[in-house]
Amino acid sequence: MRIWLAGSLLICLSLTPPGWAAEPRMEPTAQEKAQTLILLHEPIVMLQAKYGSLDGAARVRLAHERIQAMEVSDLIPPVTVQQGTRHGQDSREFLVNGKRILVLLAGDLDEFDELTLDQAAERVRARLDGVRTKYLELHSTPYLLKAVGKTLLVSLLFFALVWLLQKGLRRVKKWLANRLLQQKGLIPHQWRQLAGNVEARLLSLLVLLLIFMLTYGWLTYVLGLFPQTRAWSERLGDSLFDLCGDMLEGIIAAMPGLVTVMLIVIITRFFIKMLAILFDRIENGQLRVQGVHAETIGATRRLLSVVIWLFALTVAYPYLPGADSDAFKGISVFFGLMVTLGSAGIMNHAMSGLVLIYSRALRPGDLVQIGDVEGMVTELNALSTKLVTRQDHEVTLPNAVVVGGRVTNLTRLAGEKGVALLTKVTIGYDTPWRQVHAMLELAARRCQLINQTEPPLVRQLNLQDWYVEYELQVRMKGDLLPAPVKTELHGHIQDVFNEFGVQIMSPNFIAQPDQAVLVAKAHWYQAPAETPRGEADGGKQE
Repeated sequence: MRIWLAGSLLICLSLTPPGWAAEPRMEPTAQEKAQTLILLHEPIVMLQAKYGSLDGAARVRLAHERIQAMEVSDLIPPVTVQQGTRHGQDSREFLVNGKRILVLLAGDLDEFDELTLDQAAERVRARLDGVRTKYLELHSTPYLLKAVGKTLLVSLLFFALVWLLQKGLRRVKKWLANRLLQQKGLIPHQWRQLAGNVEARLLSLLVLLLIFMLTYGWLTYVLGLFPQTRAWSERLGDSLFDLCGDMLEGIIAAMPGLVTVMLIVIITRFFIKMLAILFDRIENGQLRVQGVHAETIGATRRLLSVVIWLFALTVAYPYLPGADSDAFKGISVFFGLMVTLGSAGIMNHAMSGLVLIYSRALRPGDLVQIGDVEGMVTELNALSTKLVTRQDHEVTLPNAVVVGGRVTNLTRLAGEKGVALLTKVTIGYDTPWRQVHAMLELAARRCQLINQTEPPLVRQLNLQDWYVEYELQVRMKGDLLPAPVKTELHGHIQDVFNEFGVQIMSPNFIAQPDQAVLVAKAHWYQAPAETPRGEADGGKQE
């Protein structure tokens, strides 16, 4: 029995004592730990004064030896305190069943504790009496059986609640999945591709938090049923209350800053909405502002919104909870470093995008030629420009590349006439140029994809060594790409030239011909060319 009692009394002397003890230190050094009497994980008193030849650590060891020598029956009477004087110092002796276990001297007191000897003695007596009660409970079979029964009952209830929470979570997730298939829910269905099943994730997080709280409460209650672990239970409870208290204090302290941030957000949103109304009127033509065009309204709106929100964030940053903490400063430095290292190329493309937008060189729907790429503009973003080519391929060009090259906008000046389409043929000098003009115009009139309200235009661009270079300009219909229009036009040109027996081939000579390659005046107006009326009458008079 003595061995069992002694083993129970000497549990975990090296644990750091909690901060609610009066004399023991919250964070003791190795020497202070040796001078502190700890029973059942509870610090009782720290003995600092010398008692004869014994220092504080020796007095603690002596107290443990006296406790080991006690019987369980000695713990039934409460702890008493007896006043006295030892070695010229006021003392208080602590007795259990008439047996002295500890002597507290006036030299043991610390001036920073601001306690008298009687006050300190009363605290030590209360702690010793509480430990005595725990020892009795520890050696009481009915109490232990009752504690075990409570532990089993609470554990069954705990595991039943955890099982019910998990089963309920699975059923609710299944119900949410069915609603997702039916395209129902609080979140719009078009947002689901980005957000996913948010309700199920939030519910899982809530259930996990509830299980954690149940586990914490179950562990605190079960540890509090047994004397050996009751100190741990009290520490868990104190930690929870301290955490809740700190969170509540933090919330209360952060309220003025959060209210200020909320006011800044509200004012910023109101200002942006007023700007949106102004920009909508400019875009609809209800209001005119010099230097602001309808094509640049979208970019101007986004740019001003970003600038205003950045300004609002700069103003609101000092009022955010924890803005002065090292964590916020570290995150700011980290993001600043990332932006510095990775923004050089991005800013180059972004600024090039602003140049394209505000110069109004491009806009969606324009038919353009950028370098060797020809196509229709489908998107003009902050970083890139997208084109659809005649092969029905999408080409993405970085804005810096677009600004650095030559951009030919084919539709900007077209208006209602249609986009101008050019094609070239080279015909020898032995074919009358008037006939070539007439044949090209006839081929253009037969083409269905050409705007027939605009007459075709034929030019003689160059008089080469062996042939003449002709250019035909027509206007395309609608938003067509050049490729299908050119295909139809070239087919009609070949048909017309074949009908009138004119060869489409650029002649080349390797020797001077025997006779000059000329067109007789009588053949100047070969079909389908028409002879002007004045020239026809003059010919008859001759």
